[in-house]
Amino acid sequence: MENHSFEDIIGSSDAPYINQLADQHGLAVSFYAEAHPSLPNYIAMTSGSTQGIADDDDPSAHALDVPSLFGLLPGGGSRSLLESMPGNCTRSDAGEYAVRHNPQAYYVNLGGDCAQYNVPLGDPPDISARFTFVTPNLIHDMHDGTVADGDTWLSTFMPKLLASAEYTAGRTAVFITWDEDDSILGLGDNHIPTLVVAPSVPAGTKATARLDHYAMLRATQEMLGVTPLLGAAVTAADLRTPFNL
Repeated sequence: MENHSFEDIIGSSDAPYINQLADQHGLAVSFYAEAHPSLPNYIAMTSGSTQGIADDDDPSAHALDVPSLFGLLPGGGSRSLLESMPGNCTRSDAGEYAVRHNPQAYYVNLGGDCAQYNVPLGDPPDISARFTFVTPNLIHDMHDGTVADGDTWLSTFMPKLLASAEYTAGRTAVFITWDEDDSILGLGDNHIPTLVVAPSVPAGTKATARLDHYAMLRATQEMLGVTPLLGAAVTAADLRTPFNL
């Protein structure tokens, strides 16, 4: 999700479904993004570093030949599902699709994986890969749409995940996170909402330790048994223990 602070979402009457999820599952109450604007955070959460990026330019400006979560899960081990993307692995903006919200498109060392496994979001969503990265379109991620738009979208999307064979088998965790807060000038503290949804998470769990996208990456790699830990994931805080993952 996009461009909203923790205070914008948690406790907001415009986000009843998200707050219901937080009450029924887990909420990281001290979770922070790494940078501004959007793109460096997407790269951070999938490679363990912002890779020095400080803009939202398209992949032609940032051809990243660095290790990533996608590279550690080749041949369909990972999949990206992008709402409103006009075709597979589209590397430029199109309508309500923003390539800066599609990190896999920036890594140039994935062979043919992006063309094959970076696909438009379908209905129902295919989460059969070991790791799936999902990005709503610009309306539903709250970037161009409202908090209510994003909340309504999640209220129709999340039940499909929770009813999936992968989730009901007890072997899937879902992280719902934002890229950055709503500070246009980058003057805020980048405190963002992040929810942790999994069968093992006790209802109403509130993790108070300071966490970030690197902690989320570490947890993802550890749960999947994918090594080596990438970049700042090596020294990131433990996200799994507070949420019983």
